[in-house]
Amino acid sequence: MGMGNPDLPTPQHIVDKLVETVQNPRTHRYSSSKGIPGLRKAQAGYYERRFGVKLNPDTQVVATLGSKEGFANMAQAITAPGDVVLVPNPSYPIHAFGFLMAGGSLRSIPATPGPELFEALERAVVHSIPKPIAIILCFPANPTASVAELDFYRDVVAFARKHEIYVLSDLAYSEIYFGDVPPPSILQVNGAMDIAVEFTSLSKTFSMPGWRMGFAVGNERLIAALARVKSYLDYGAFTPIQVAAAAALNGPDDCIRGTREIYKKRRDVLIDSFGRAGWDIPAPEASMFAWAPIPDQFKHLGSLEFSKLLIEKADVAVAPGIGFGEHGEGFVRIGLVENEQRIRQAARGIRKFFEDTDSNSKELSKTGA
Repeated sequence: MGMGNPDLPTPQHIVDKLVETVQNPRTHRYSSSKGIPGLRKAQAGYYERRFGVKLNPDTQVVATLGSKEGFANMAQAITAPGDVVLVPNPSYPIHAFGFLMAGGSLRSIPATPGPELFEALERAVVHSIPKPIAIILCFPANPTASVAELDFYRDVVAFARKHEIYVLSDLAYSEIYFGDVPPPSILQVNGAMDIAVEFTSLSKTFSMPGWRMGFAVGNERLIAALARVKSYLDYGAFTPIQVAAAAALNGPDDCIRGTREIYKKRRDVLIDSFGRAGWDIPAPEASMFAWAPIPDQFKHLGSLEFSKLLIEKADVAVAPGIGFGEHGEGFVRIGLVENEQRIRQAARGIRKFFEDTDSNSKELSKTGA
């Protein structure tokens, strides 16, 4: 449960399109680094249906090898040594390391969409030399599962336009949500196209993690810069994968609803069974993760040592919060990547571990050790 690696199979109609397309030898040649036209049109169609956002598939859409590659290459495209980037902490590692590898400097901002984040943005603009070039956002958030509303994005866009700062938004979990209101896109805000690029992925939406297919959409200048970098580095995904990805985006969305319902059931089983085991975990509103505070009796160990103990004593793997930044300390990330039976099995192992630990502590206190 430590890695966000979806275990659900890719929907059959997408696999069938891949198999059909790969039979044509012409698809075995080099592809297009920015994505074949049909795929970029399919992504533009998805944005219009889902968010009411119109995109020019020729100038505002680039296909990427997953959202991670898109972020890393965007960092290469816009970052010069010493440039300051505002990155959430805790955050998915590529949000920080993509810019570090490009020679940038980081300033941490809160990972939740509240007043503290805007206070941090104001401080960063006042005290950073040089002025920050970009703000990184990720909602629904990895690892914290925090969600943002459209009003939040309106305030971010107003701030970024005022200070002439780019916004890079990671929307990889746009379709994994458990409430009635789907997560919005920053591009729904008027004026966002002037300063924002958004990254999405088919990995979670269509259970296609190994296919490595994602997108960057938004500001034409930034999209052109990303496309230029990619033209030097790759020839794009294998053409049959791109054709199958277009079939996914253009096809029925019942598979998306089915996947969302599975994750919701797993979330509910996790919160219930782990709670019965003695570990109270807040129920995430979105994403495929639970951001779990370390139980009080183990907080002194830190997230890394606690995670090691869970493997050794309970046969359960989780991701230590410190791996997502220093402000992730005190938490672990639990992936909803096992079926309900396996989640209950994990809860039983954790319950036994907690009981054994409590028993040993009482025995030691009786002996005065």
